Amino acid sequence: MSLEVNGILFPQEPRAGQCLRTFLRELGHFGVKKGCDAGDCGACTVLLDGEPVHSCLIPAFRADGRTVTTIEGLGSDHGAHPMQQAFLDAQGFQCGFCTAGMILTCASLNQAQRTDLGTALKGNICRCTGYRAIEDAILGKTNVEERVEPGAAFGRSLPAPAGPEIVRGQARYTFDTQVDGLLHIKLLRSPHAHARIVAIDKSDALRVPGVHAVLTHEDAPSILISTARHEKDWMDPEDTRILDDVVRFIGQKVAAVVAESEAAAEEACRRIKVDYEILPALIDPEQAMAPGAPIIHPDRTTDNRVADARRNLVAETHGEYGDVAAALATSAVTYEATFHSHRVQHAALETHGGLAWLDDDGVLNVRTSTQVPFLTRRALSDLFELPMDKVRVFCERVGGGFGGKQEMFVEDILALAALRTGRPVRLELTREEQFIATSTRHPMRVNIKAGADADGKLTALQLDVLSNTGAYGNHAGPVMFHALSESIAVYNCPNKRVDGFAVYTNTVPSGAFRGYGLPQTLIAVEAAIDELARQLGISPYDMRRRNIVKPGDPMLSPPPSEFHDVLYGSYGLDQCLDLVERAMQADGSHSDLSPEWLIGDGVALTMIDTVPPAGHFADATIALNNDGGFDLTVGTAEFGNGTSTVHRQIAATTLAATVDRIRLRQSDTAHGGHDTGAYGSAGTFVAGKATHEAAMQLATELKAAAAGAWLCDVASCLLDDEAVVSGVRRMSFAELAKLARERGQPFAAHGNSGGTPRSVGFNVHGFRVAVNKGTGELRILRSVQAADAGIVANPMQCRGQVEGGVAQALGAALYEEMVIDADGRVNNPKFRDYHLPSFADVPRTEVFFAETSDTIGPLGAKSMSESPYNPVAAALGNAIADATGIRFTTPPFKPDRLFPALYDKFRS
Repeated sequence: MSLEVNGILFPQEPRAGQCLRTFLRELGHFGVKKGCDAGDCGACTVLLDGEPVHSCLIPAFRADGRTVTTIEGLGSDHGAHPMQQAFLDAQGFQCGFCTAGMILTCASLNQAQRTDLGTALKGNICRCTGYRAIEDAILGKTNVEERVEPGAAFGRSLPAPAGPEIVRGQARYTFDTQVDGLLHIKLLRSPHAHARIVAIDKSDALRVPGVHAVLTHEDAPSILISTARHEKDWMDPEDTRILDDVVRFIGQKVAAVVAESEAAAEEACRRIKVDYEILPALIDPEQAMAPGAPIIHPDRTTDNRVADARRNLVAETHGEYGDVAAALATSAVTYEATFHSHRVQHAALETHGGLAWLDDDGVLNVRTSTQVPFLTRRALSDLFELPMDKVRVFCERVGGGFGGKQEMFVEDILALAALRTGRPVRLELTREEQFIATSTRHPMRVNIKAGADADGKLTALQLDVLSNTGAYGNHAGPVMFHALSESIAVYNCPNKRVDGFAVYTNTVPSGAFRGYGLPQTLIAVEAAIDELARQLGISPYDMRRRNIVKPGDPMLSPPPSEFHDVLYGSYGLDQCLDLVERAMQADGSHSDLSPEWLIGDGVALTMIDTVPPAGHFADATIALNNDGGFDLTVGTAEFGNGTSTVHRQIAATTLAATVDRIRLRQSDTAHGGHDTGAYGSAGTFVAGKATHEAAMQLATELKAAAAGAWLCDVASCLLDDEAVVSGVRRMSFAELAKLARERGQPFAAHGNSGGTPRSVGFNVHGFRVAVNKGTGELRILRSVQAADAGIVANPMQCRGQVEGGVAQALGAALYEEMVIDADGRVNNPKFRDYHLPSFADVPRTEVFFAETSDTIGPLGAKSMSESPYNPVAAALGNAIADATGIRFTTPPFKPDRLFPALYDKFRS
């Protein structure tokens, strides 16, 4: 066989049945990514004789005698291909995992295909961007500011530092490396929703050639842990083992096979014989709470941070301000309804996985796709009784996270296998495993009661929430508390009551997901605000203006919190409401729609605390280099959240330099310091503050050194254009570096942030929709979001975060739904049956920013990666209700869900 890849002939023969994707990666073409292995996502796209194909579907032998072009071969030695440059100019990427395949498809489009991008790009999924920036790239639009004067980087639309590597396929994700002597791990998973393992027979599995170990609960530490990673362990229950003798959901890992090849490991998994004692399974959370229900974790107690194992309750909360029942009885108008949210998958295109090995110094190294390398190191150190300095956890670039990688789903098995075999090991979850065995958004039943007086002032708000945490309690309590907090704290109301229950069931675990509980409750709270406004004849915008909190108002939700550090660092909620209302009013008519189409508008708002409570910590160090540039080291991870760009902007602005003079190292525990992790809207607000503090301290050192050399007052020294200046005197950073070498004292500084006090961010979303009363089809005619992010660190990038959050939320509101059958099995564990939104599914969203400056955040900034998701489903539900006069309470709002009620109302 002769295979030509990027103009080079390769004589290697593929293995029997090997697909082109794995063959190309084994040849070192890491730009060819694995996202689904089913031809659904397009991350593995290559050009075969100039035509884009999904290489995971092409047998490698079919490329014999043909030319293959991967992203690495698209450009030339003289520079990037025009489409690669276009993606750089438009910044048509965020995490970048899909970008290589997306560029190859876009580069192959002819003029006819460019007129119908929805069809042309249907085979390429992007989970991050919302597609607008990708369209900009195809249209040749430039969104970046390439040249910015020294010290002026913050607040400008500067490109991501990894951009050139991303578009050329040179950015390295978790598995984009070659390791000698690598062993492969495959996991045997439970076919039962609830069972006790009576016996496991490994003998046949161990006889498979190439198998090195079969690991079961007998080989693993018996310590109880949580897969959730938080700075404070008390936030999550201890109810999980690496490998357990009781399985509590279909898909739970039972055994790990370590072998020379994936094929050998898979064959060994098939040969493991497991004797199960089947136990009663609970799929419905209402039944799980009922008296006399089987107990899923009978041996867990409050010492394990499980509220009441006898009732299958992981966590519960109750509280009241005032007297809600009395207030409802005397209100001019009231509203009560029950809403149900559903299971949604994160669907990050890079699945969970990693590599682990012991180095020559006996250090356990774990290279993984994680948002929390430092917290994972701490967990591994505790689990395996290793000193912290004998564990290193790091990530290169991460292919999407959305909260799903704030968990430890693979690193514990990797560590166990590496320590047991002494060999480097690899574990990469399949797309199906991602669906059946990681985590989802918490499904919730939300009952809302609300009242208002005749003037539209809220008199009562009551939430009753039942959260289905699945088989394990990772994030169960914090998600429930968060869902009940800011959703009603954003409104002034004298009488508030909450009751919350997080319940175990024998289903795939729920976990952290962008928004962290707020999207589930907001759809109910914001519906109630709209329904009260409708009864009173008040506009939805004015109803909100009369009731939202304002600076000086307490942000209250019962029961009282022990954390009192949330402040109005800046306040732009009023501006956001005004911006969305004006944008929606400016829209024209839709005379092209027939009378079958019902048109309606909807709005919803959200408030979010910028950091989790109880501390979120970050360290940063920055040092002056010999060439006058700077080395900046931070712990936070980059997975499309844009922190790599913002950290350089903060440092460059503080040090009067350009961003190209800031060299960034990040997300590696070997670099020292600590970082709680890239979650909870903390990447800019917490880690960015650490970077700002370190840069300010270094600036002080540089000015003091120059003042000492000039024998002048340090107060007369300023940083300007990569130098210290005082009057007519000027000492460049390169000269200061030389001075440091002569003195033997390098210039370096450290900064840290503890995540307190906290600020709040605000988002308002507006939709105009058309609903076909005869078919249930829904069209989005207008989508607008306004955001209060303080001083926007990077407008282009922040706009992309909003668009991406809206697109992901629309997927959940319109299409995405994990279907769990009566036995607890996920029925649609692949993209083809799950319907991730593609280019054609996502409307363009207009994005506006309030003009505020946060007094707490770095250089006036605050968070904005997480919160754009939160108001989307609520605003969409309100728009549908406005159009149809029907309140739909159970997303996703698919045509088959809408049609029955529409038929009943309009069939005459």
